[in-house]
Amino acid sequence: MHDFASTPWTPSSWRSLPVQQEPSWPDEDHLNRVLTQLASEPPLVFAGEARTLTAGMAKAGRGEAFVLQGGDCAETFAADTATNTREKIKVLLQMSTVLTYGAKMPVIKIGRIAGQFAKPRSSETETVDGVTLPSYRGDAVNGLAFTEEDRIPDPDRLLGVYHHSATSLNLIRALVGGGYADLNRVHQWNREFVADSPQGKRYELMADHIQSALDFLHAIGINAENSEKLRATQFFTSHEALLLGYEEALTRLDSTSGDWYDCSAHMLWVGERTRQLDHAHIHFLSGVRNPIGVKVSNRMEPNELLDLISVLNPDNEPGRLTLITRMGASAIRDALPPLLAAVKEANKTVTWITDPCHGNTITSESGYKTRRFDDVLDEIVGFFAAHDAVGTVPGGVHMELTGEDVTECLGGDQDIADLDLSRRYESACDPRLNNAQSLELAFRIAEILQRRRNIV
Repeated sequence: MHDFASTPWTPSSWRSLPVQQEPSWPDEDHLNRVLTQLASEPPLVFAGEARTLTAGMAKAGRGEAFVLQGGDCAETFAADTATNTREKIKVLLQMSTVLTYGAKMPVIKIGRIAGQFAKPRSSETETVDGVTLPSYRGDAVNGLAFTEEDRIPDPDRLLGVYHHSATSLNLIRALVGGGYADLNRVHQWNREFVADSPQGKRYELMADHIQSALDFLHAIGINAENSEKLRATQFFTSHEALLLGYEEALTRLDSTSGDWYDCSAHMLWVGERTRQLDHAHIHFLSGVRNPIGVKVSNRMEPNELLDLISVLNPDNEPGRLTLITRMGASAIRDALPPLLAAVKEANKTVTWITDPCHGNTITSESGYKTRRFDDVLDEIVGFFAAHDAVGTVPGGVHMELTGEDVTECLGGDQDIADLDLSRRYESACDPRLNNAQSLELAFRIAEILQRRRNIV
């Protein structure tokens, strides 16, 4: 393992270490000009907001709150519209309301949004009909169209990431702080195509109960005008810290604490392909004070995990480090308990959440990359079962979803079949749960939380 003490941390010290998933930029001078320009731009988020999220993640780690993290697998510039952003916020608000109402605990809402424009790839190239081109690495790097021009990495796209993220954040802040998240709108969040589903009807019944409670509060003088908690909510952003040049350019020294924060998002995580202990991504994240995450697969060994925790959270700070398990429904019940036990025995303070999507990706008979709703749910059930067996805290879920009525994942109450996938398959990369499937999953998770807390 690399001796991190021998590499004093600065925002640029990662450059002396091996880097995985770095695009082959054709013009380094062009890239450096763009990064210099980004370094002069205002931060997208602020250190105080990141500290607030750290405190929330600490509560989730203790079982006092539950994390709901969700959004696109890979955002695209074309789909980054006000309508799509609003719909993603809407489905996450719906899901968090279901979870809060059912489990009687606060929900920490984090979007895979306003920055999730880059994707790791297993291969540098892809071949179609005998033509080989660079792989699509997300709109932050190149274009989705399978043409030589589109697939050339373009540093100017990093400026597009910044400006699209800034625009989305402005809209998100206006929505969650300007009345859109007001609980009195709980019925209005139910769009027609969700309302007609079994889960939509179930949501309407729950919304009726919430409205009755709000009517009582209004009668005794508590309303949205005098209670901020009724009219607004906290919402945080996150993305995978993949392109370290971009992350470095958005890293700022906080004047109040003297700490460095990556101000591209409130929370950053490192993925399965970039979590090498002696490489650049882990080193970079070890030095920023944001809450951070690490994806943990069934290939992770207990000793490797403990080493990662020691590097990323040496002070054992609650809320600092979130471990995001992504193992697959068939593996989680065997692979997760030894990791939970090792972390527990070592007295390491972490927050555990599950990503039930990435380990359950399949190719359908018709050739689409997809997931089965039942597999996603089964991994969640296995996640809770593993924690119950070891006596640790299941702190939340991390999902790829959209607020749109797409047909990318099989099953659910809508009973989406293989032949339905082509109807509205719109993802640029991985399949997402649609709005109805996401809401259905929220009800199922709420039931699990309710049983665990013995809520009647």
